[in-house]
Amino acid sequence: MANDKAIKGSIAKISGPLVVAEGMAGACMFDVVRVGELGLVGEIIELRGDTASVQVYEETSGLMPGEPVVSTGEPLSVELGPGLIEQFYDGVQRPLRLIEAAASSPFISRGIAVPAIDRDKKWTFTPQVKKGDVVSTGDILGVVQETVLVEHRILVPHGLSGKVVEVKKGDFTVEETIAVVDDGTTKNRVTMLRRWPVRIPRPVSKRLPPVTPLTTGQRVVDLLFPIARGGTACVPGPFGSGKTVIQHQLAKWADAEIVVYVGCGERGNEMTDVLLEFPELEDPRSGQPLMKRTVLIANTSNMPVAAREASIYTGITLAEYYRDMGYSVALMADSTSRWAEALREMSGRLEEMPGEEGYPAYLGTRLASFYERAGRAICFGSDGREGAVSAIGAVSPPGGDLSEPVTQNTLRVSKVFWGLDATLAYQRHFPAINWLNSYSLYAEKLGEYWDARYEGEWSALRVEAMSLLEDEDSLKEIVRLVGIDALSKEERMVLETAKSLREDFLHQNAFHEIDTYASMDKQFRMLKNILVFHHLAMDALKRGVLLKDILDLSVREQISRMRYLDEAKLDELEQLEQELKRVIGDLLSVGGESDVA
Repeated sequence: MANDKAIKGSIAKISGPLVVAEGMAGACMFDVVRVGELGLVGEIIELRGDTASVQVYEETSGLMPGEPVVSTGEPLSVELGPGLIEQFYDGVQRPLRLIEAAASSPFISRGIAVPAIDRDKKWTFTPQVKKGDVVSTGDILGVVQETVLVEHRILVPHGLSGKVVEVKKGDFTVEETIAVVDDGTTKNRVTMLRRWPVRIPRPVSKRLPPVTPLTTGQRVVDLLFPIARGGTACVPGPFGSGKTVIQHQLAKWADAEIVVYVGCGERGNEMTDVLLEFPELEDPRSGQPLMKRTVLIANTSNMPVAAREASIYTGITLAEYYRDMGYSVALMADSTSRWAEALREMSGRLEEMPGEEGYPAYLGTRLASFYERAGRAICFGSDGREGAVSAIGAVSPPGGDLSEPVTQNTLRVSKVFWGLDATLAYQRHFPAINWLNSYSLYAEKLGEYWDARYEGEWSALRVEAMSLLEDEDSLKEIVRLVGIDALSKEERMVLETAKSLREDFLHQNAFHEIDTYASMDKQFRMLKNILVFHHLAMDALKRGVLLKDILDLSVREQISRMRYLDEAKLDELEQLEQELKRVIGDLLSVGGESDVA
């Protein structure tokens, strides 16, 4: 606490998590305050003269008017440094494990103050600069092996540049001096511990366009509705449609070095599953536990509502910190609907003019300020390293109503929409992403990327697959009205191919050791084989072959088993393409003889 900046007032009124304090003249918006004798953590969210409205991030029961309110004079900030990875934090970065150890209880004691980063643990610091070197903001002073998977790069703090007059090597705590930088007027001590206000985006040297893919191993995502590295995605869906499951899959398989998972307002038992399962998950790339490159932030529905609002900013600030080191970071927010509900409650207590469905009028602006912090960028530093933050937010619209304000405002600022469908989920179709109403605004640009790799075929296959799925929806309507006999044999073949796309390609078993992930090479070959068979079958139908003969071919079973083919045997998919051509060729020759006869 910065006592020299402290401003003291007293509680005048209490309304749930909102406390009105008098005598706060000189305080600033978003200053952190300590409320009451217990010193509960809060944040000033409104100022009127010398009266401040404080959003308290802890349970306020038992507080009384007249108790002290002390402003620290500093905005809500997070601690940054070695020790973040593998931690469980709450919405205001209180370390749940360290609190449990300190309090000897799994419950967070009100007013408890435990540093977010362990002050006693020593880290082995290996310098990357030497005495006399000239450094500037963002340059790497040295590295710490934070976990077996993450090399933590200690950077020159923002706003500092000059000559290194001292640099140390060895084991240090985060508060001990590791280097001294002379900026020409002052010799600045540099430690491994930093602080950063959560509501202020960390600056970068240059923003880059999102033109490289963030592969996820999920076929419906990577092929039909891809997301770019540094991109934004929205995953809305009703209860039970698989939002949490798909976020777990993305956390495990997305092509990112660091994962920040924010459980914002979800049910306590659901977040408990995350806390128990993540340490057990194996990182497929290294064989190490996934937690070795993950930070978890939990602010469940039975924790203080107000802290949900801070949890989103805490998560994106941690993600930006690792981005600045040159890492690709995937941020999962589950779910932003609960975050928006916290905004609505605080707005109501402030007696602000409500917007649609009671949400504050600035809901869209707040959502935009979160998602715009994602992106791909050249970070500060003389090495010109590149980093990225990809933000994927789940939305829980009541009853699956996608017209409600949170979903609509999220769609305005995010570039990918993965619309989850309860009907697909009840049919055990995973991922339950509806291919008829989902979209990706990155598809065209990423299509150029994959076309360069797959000789111009990727975009053509994607467009044809989407067209077949749309045609199936139209034909199903005809079948419902007048029956399948009204369809031609070519239209029936379209239905069969679309069924193969749905069941053999888009459907993916998250619990199967092989089918849970598909590389882009495997996805490309699988889709190509399905469409090659479709083209050959349509040609055969035009030349007089019966549809029944085509559907009875045993090679169709090989198509349905492609998803279970190991990544090491992808050459078999190329052989299958040749087998398809041979089988249809044999069918044509037999059909030709019968036609002549």
